[in-house]
Amino acid sequence: MKIIISDCDHADINIEKNVLGKNSVPFELQQNKTEEDLIKNCQEASVIINQYAPFTARVLSQLPHLKLIVRYGVGVNNIDLDAASKQGIQVCNVPDYGTHEVADHALALMLALTRKITKINNCVKNGDWDYQQSVPIYRHSEQIVGIIGVGRIGSAFAQKVQALGCKVIAYDISAERKKNDPNLSFIEFVEFDELIQQSDIISIHCPSDNAMNLFNKDVFEKMKSTSYLVNVSRGGIIDEEALYEALISKQIAGAALDVATKEPIDVKSPLLKLDQFICTPHMAWYSEQSAQELKRKVAEEAVRYCKGEKLHYPVNHI
Repeated sequence: MKIIISDCDHADINIEKNVLGKNSVPFELQQNKTEEDLIKNCQEASVIINQYAPFTARVLSQLPHLKLIVRYGVGVNNIDLDAASKQGIQVCNVPDYGTHEVADHALALMLALTRKITKINNCVKNGDWDYQQSVPIYRHSEQIVGIIGVGRIGSAFAQKVQALGCKVIAYDISAERKKNDPNLSFIEFVEFDELIQQSDIISIHCPSDNAMNLFNKDVFEKMKSTSYLVNVSRGGIIDEEALYEALISKQIAGAALDVATKEPIDVKSPLLKLDQFICTPHMAWYSEQSAQELKRKVAEEAVRYCKGEKLHYPVNHI
């Protein structure tokens, strides 16, 4: 059984090497970027550990021995899940390696927006020592935080903002089931339109499936003019042109993104010129500990398959 790491831009793969070596599982590191690279170089692979390389239906149909793909990270947008399922190829991810890191990052972006941290920091550095440049700021314990998607990360974020005294409301496609979860009893589940109209802060924690351009011109028009929007989930959920118009027309007060429709975000994007806009480079997942955990878990999942053990993180049904 041959394991190939199809591509990896990490500084090293020492953790993977240790896990696989300890279990006497041989592997090969490649750096494939295109469909042609994968088809040419991965013919003998039974298991592939993947970062960004595109596993399209075309690629999957031409890898005769492939039975498992394990992806570094949560998202599997670069893998055609339907095609994989039809060909009996199991796809796994690692959904739980950076839960608190992402929730913490969303909280940090929220606080930076609501407390006007970046704006007032720039004022001070430019010699303007005047708190009135931050007006208005509102008390968090009197704010409503709306959460889109209450999975692992959304739930962790909800608990963190509740600790600030915020009222927490949420929209989730599985709301009926989650209403019965005692750990989420402090959350009021509402419909999407109610959430966008009531919330002082909205934080997005849903997958991009069926949510592209969810936040568009019509939605921004329904939001409070004093509201803030945070996205640490997936690029494309927010229509960035509509967001720019909403910010300059003061339909909403500010926004913070860790993800963009196209990454890296264009340095010429007009959003980057706005004081009420914050952007970080898809780093919410990162801490030294989460990075190490991710590498260990992808290797462990591959080992489980090789040993015929039950997989921990299947994404598709085969």
